[in-house]
Amino acid sequence: MKKIAIIGALLALTGCVQVDNYKDVVKHPAPAGLSGVWQSEGPQNAMVSPKAIATLVVTKDGDTLDCRQWVSVLAVPGKLMMNKDDFYNVTEKRDLYLIERDGDRISYDRMTLKRVESPTQECADYLKKHPLGRSGK
Repeated sequence: MKKIAIIGALLALTGCVQVDNYKDVVKHPAPAGLSGVWQSEGPQNAMVSPKAIATLVVTKDGDTLDCRQWVSVLAVPGKLMMNKDDFYNVTEKRDLYLIERDGDRISYDRMTLKRVESPTQECADYLKKHPLGRSGK
């Protein structure tokens, strides 16, 4: 019973947007100003430690990389999805995050990320080994 309540609450928070199969999600090109590299600035309440860093890479074609690091690096590729007028990042793990842009900042997974020139070295190393847009998914 608790699982049903939790799932219901999560669906309400995401506006009833649900992804059952990642491969069925239609990738949407990034709107003007959204492509680039976005990174957390300072401590974020949504992260496990004040030293943790969140990076979101968005390509013009709509490929994404959600890269978070603290003790280790967790990098999950994804793609932009549009639902009504809202953009979401859908990861290969079927995590779904609303992206709201306000100038050089975005709200993403209860965090605020700012536009930066390049990802952290650890995320850049992941991208070298796993280029976005080449998985065919």
